[in-house]
Amino acid sequence: MNVRQVLVSQIRRYGALVALLVAAGIPSVHAANPLVRVTTTYGDFTMELLQDSAPDTVSNFLGYVDRGDFSRMVVHRSVADFVIQGGQFRWTGDCIALIVGNCGPVMVPVGPTVVNEPGISNVRGTVAMAKLDGFVNSATNQWFINLADNSTNLDAQNGGFTVFARVLGNGISVADAINDLPLTFVSDSVTDMPVRDYGATSTGPVEKNLVLMNVYRVQRFSESMHVFDYSTGLLNTYINGGTTLGNVGLVMKIVEDGAQIVFQVDPRSMIPLAITPAGMASYADSDQRLRIPQVELNQNGQVSHINNVVMRLIDAANLRFVVESYE
Repeated sequence: MNVRQVLVSQIRRYGALVALLVAAGIPSVHAANPLVRVTTTYGDFTMELLQDSAPDTVSNFLGYVDRGDFSRMVVHRSVADFVIQGGQFRWTGDCIALIVGNCGPVMVPVGPTVVNEPGISNVRGTVAMAKLDGFVNSATNQWFINLADNSTNLDAQNGGFTVFARVLGNGISVADAINDLPLTFVSDSVTDMPVRDYGATSTGPVEKNLVLMNVYRVQRFSESMHVFDYSTGLLNTYINGGTTLGNVGLVMKIVEDGAQIVFQVDPRSMIPLAITPAGMASYADSDQRLRIPQVELNQNGQVSHINNVVMRLIDAANLRFVVESYE
């Protein structure tokens, strides 16, 4: 039975229950607003995008997300008890001597500016667009998370800063953890970058020192560690890769769903972790198998689970895994 068949069977199993909930007037868990999940070096959080209040800003933000511009995005600014900010550049990997190729920071392409859409207050847990001083309608690719009630300042300054999203659940604690990190000066445009395990050098921070983010669409808000989203075919997971790989958060996409089920890791999504949360998956070099204790299956807001998922590496060059078994 393939993954989609499992999902369909689970949906049918819970169909009567869903019908009863609808008849009883209990609202669906599926949000009307778009959702994105943000994997970071310090954990995950989900943002609800407020498209009714800021439609142009949400559309602009999702354009960057869908193009992959926020994959391995660097958190480049942190101000204590105020904001953390990203969107300016991505990290493509550490530069190695004698190796020719793309490495280091890459600027996120700057798209058209967005007309300001103020209205929602910049309180703690909201997400707003950054912009240039003195230019009301200058928001493009940079955004920040409010870590305090910044409404007195940001609701009026420079025409007001457009709030277009809010962090759901306990996700703001992840932003707080990033905000607690020490800061370093990198350049005139990156003066307060949060870093970990870093002593300033002439070459600057490398990947192990950075706080990275990966942003992608999801269908449902979930705080589960391993989630497969039927609509996108994406599996979000956290893996303990041992001494070779370390702890990483990443996204795998289903690329074959017939006689065998094959997932491929998106290398742009790989985020090194500074944490070791309980319930992580594990990868063993000895047998080249990835073991996930439990996966949440999400179909249009309806949820089921499979346990003890085992995947075997079949193509190291392309990071492809075949599903061997699950319960």
